[in-house]
Amino acid sequence: MPRASDYLTSPRSVELRRNMVDRQLRTFDITDVDVLDAVLRTPREPFVNSEPDSLVYSDASLVVKSAHTARPLLAPMFVARALQLAEVASSDRLLDVAGAYGYSAAIAARLCQSLVALEDDDAFVARSGEAFQDLGLANARSVRGSIAAGPEGDAVFDVILINGAIETRPDALLARLAEGGRLLAIEAGETRARASSRFVLFTRSGVSFGKRPLFGAVADVLPAFAAKPEFVF
Repeated sequence: MPRASDYLTSPRSVELRRNMVDRQLRTFDITDVDVLDAVLRTPREPFVNSEPDSLVYSDASLVVKSAHTARPLLAPMFVARALQLAEVASSDRLLDVAGAYGYSAAIAARLCQSLVALEDDDAFVARSGEAFQDLGLANARSVRGSIAAGPEGDAVFDVILINGAIETRPDALLARLAEGGRLLAIEAGETRARASSRFVLFTRSGVSFGKRPLFGAVADVLPAFAAKPEFVF
């Protein structure tokens, strides 16, 4: 099996990444040169299950699986635009939540000072950690913990990215934001209508959290942030 780093200079992978950036990201209002460069320098092949290369870099919905968990992957253009709008700085501490094998985290790690990739499946944690090391991302580490509560300890973060849709406000993660910190997630529409789902940005100011819509995006609801069924009489 090829190592993650083997794809960095693979002519086919490089070509596919450039085509994706030119045809998907740039046409989706992604103009930040650092974000575009981070995507160009991050092969997607190590972070998916076996897929034809024509699908790996498409904007089609992909699902990655371990023995116990299946996770939908956010389209690369959604990840890139969210990171652009979060205005990630080189001094930021970033938490990537529910990113499966770590593709979004690998991109984000090239933009920030330090990154924690949080998953609740051992297979995802192990493989993402290996990929980070192989790609030379010394500032990124992968940990196992509660998706809803955040990693163990009391560390705070400047940016938190949730890789999926939410139906309930992620209060425990919002509490882990530093002052001025930003949390990004896809807010599921009413009755999970895909047409009304959108990325939103929460920003911390003291004990208050502002929220503003960013752009339309689709993703499955993460079980940790699904609304509990209500009984109607």
